Amino acid sequence: MNGLTDNVQILRDASGHPAFAVLPFDQYRALLASANSMGATVPNAVVNAVFDRGLSVVAAWREHLHLTQAEVAARMGITQAAFAQMESAKRPRKATLQKIAAAMDLEVEQLAW
Repeated sequence: MNGLTDNVQILRDASGHPAFAVLPFDQYRALLASANSMGATVPNAVVNAVFDRGLSVVAAWREHLHLTQAEVAARMGITQAAFAQMESAKRPRKATLQKIAAAMDLEVEQLAW
């Protein structure tokens, strides 16, 4: 095998689909340390909203944070219509992403992928 999964046990649900992975505690701690050293992360729900529902990354984050366009716009000091344009942009400028990230209390890296 590949070393990382040699000691992993897969537990399956009643239908036979993988439900849980059980791994040695030392490997678990190493995974946590690795994740913490990576910095900003993106929740699975945000990723799914982007790929499954076709939302922009900004829109997916806004929904995940239970914010309206008007609320984010108010935090940015702009109109809802202006924010709607930013949210739907195919490739927002870095300066725009910085302003949106600040308004949503995120890291720019969480929006720029």
